[in-house]
Amino acid sequence: MTADTGTDAGADTPARSLLAVLAAEARAAAHPRTPATACACGSSPLADREDATVVRHAGTVAKAHAADTDPAALAHRVATAARLPGVLLPPLAPAPAPLHGRLVTLWPYGRPVDPDDPDAAPWEAAATLLARLHRTPVPAGLPAMRGPAKAARALGRLRAALRGTPHAAARPVLAAWGTLPAWARAAAPMPGPPALCHGDLHLGQLVRHPAPDGPWQLIDVDDLGAGVPAWDLARPAAWYACGLLPPDEWTRFLAAYRQAGGPAVPADGDPWPALDTAARALTVQTAALAVTKALTANRPLDEVEQAVVDACARMPAVPPQGPRPPRPVPGLPD
Repeated sequence: MTADTGTDAGADTPARSLLAVLAAEARAAAHPRTPATACACGSSPLADREDATVVRHAGTVAKAHAADTDPAALAHRVATAARLPGVLLPPLAPAPAPLHGRLVTLWPYGRPVDPDDPDAAPWEAAATLLARLHRTPVPAGLPAMRGPAKAARALGRLRAALRGTPHAAARPVLAAWGTLPAWARAAAPMPGPPALCHGDLHLGQLVRHPAPDGPWQLIDVDDLGAGVPAWDLARPAAWYACGLLPPDEWTRFLAAYRQAGGPAVPADGDPWPALDTAARALTVQTAALAVTKALTANRPLDEVEQAVVDACARMPAVPPQGPRPPRPVPGLPD
C-alpha cells in the first residue's frame, strides 16, 4: 500500500516533489554500483506527514525529517544509533544530508510489526530493547529526550483547533494537562539522573532486521535523548490503565523489562509510583491528538478516543503516584 499524498496524480506539488526526490535518493543508495541502470524494484512511500516523509526502494529507506529539525541535534541522534547496533537500527549514512530543503537520513529496511496480528506483538522484545537502551551511558552532547516537548505540541495543536471556542471533549484534557508537573509539560528540565531514552516508544517503532526474520530493533531517532526512562514505558502503561492493553500483555512487557535490568522501575513491587506522571502525560497527549483529529474532521469521538478522554476526566480526582487498575473498554479484550 502506498501513502496518499493528498494531491492529483499529475500535480507537481512540493509534497510530490519531495517524494520523487526521496525515491531517487533511496534508489541510488540501494543500487550504488549501477546508478544509471533501470531496476524493477519500485519505490513505495511508507509515510507522508508533516513531521516525516519516508520512501522505501528495495532494501533502503530514505527519510525526510521535519522542516524545523535541528541539524546538530539530529546528527547526534543518528551517530548514537550508529554506535548501538542490535538496539537501534543503524543508519546507512553516518550523518543527515540536506535535500530538497529537508534533512534526509538513509536506513536499511526492516519488517515492521504486523498490525493485523495483535497476538504476535513483540512486547517482550520491546521491553528488553528499552532496558538495554536505558542502561547505556548517555553520549556526551546528546540533546534531551523530546517526549515532553511532543506532548506540549499536541496540547498546542488542540488549543489551535479549538480557536478559543470551548468544547466538551477538550475540557477534561486541558484540565488534566494542568495537573501535571512542569517537567512533563516541557516547562522545566526533566528530573535526573538522565538515561538514554527513545522518547516515542510504540510498537510501530520496532522492525525485524535483516528482513523478514532478523532480530527486533528500535527505529526512529527523532526524539532520542537524555531524560526520564519511565517515559518510554508510559504509553503501554497508559493503555493498560485505560483498558486498551490487556493485563497479560502489560504484565509480559513489565516482567521482560525488569528481567533485563531496566532502571525505569524498581526490580519488584509496585511500579506505578515511577510510571504515574509519564503515563498521565502520555494519556493527555493521546487524548489531545484524538480530540484535535475529531474536531478537524467534524466528527464525534470513536470508542477508543472517548476512553482516553474519560481517563483524563478521572485524573484530577485520583491522587498522583497511586496504582492504576485497568478500566476495560467495551468490545476490547480484558
